[in-house]
Amino acid sequence: MPKNKGKGGKNRRRGKSDNDSIKREIVFKEDGQEYGQVLRMLGNGRCEIHCFDGQKRLGHIRGKMRKKVWVNAGDIVLVGLRDFQDDKCDIILKYSADESRALQRKGELPDNIVLNEATDTGDGAEVEFEVDFDEEEEVAKQPARGAMPELDIDDI
Repeated sequence: MPKNKGKGGKNRRRGKSDNDSIKREIVFKEDGQEYGQVLRMLGNGRCEIHCFDGQKRLGHIRGKMRKKVWVNAGDIVLVGLRDFQDDKCDIILKYSADESRALQRKGELPDNIVLNEATDTGDGAEVEFEVDFDEEEEVAKQPARGAMPELDIDDI
């Protein structure tokens, strides 16, 4: 069968993505806005955000960012606060790792937060851990097959 090279369906969204390397000007917060870090994704365009004014809020990814800018847990975002609902906010902008480091250097972000240093190439589901195997100890702990007492079906 021939290879489908058309731009129908989701393929038009997957077009050229050369804009990752373009440096944009850093946007600072204004009145009614706050910096925050995404704690976890809740689904349906919503996420739990720890705002740096000391409050946890339910963040809503605005329509302009949906399916274009992927927000993951650990990302630094700029949120717009709601006047009528203090426990909810709208995500206005997602900062890249370089931009969030620059914000921290300029003193806009607190020093005690852990920035998400991962690049945006993954899906955010990777977990890094280290395992140290001691095969000799594991072999010594397991009894030999011949050392186990035989079971008689009549005894059961």
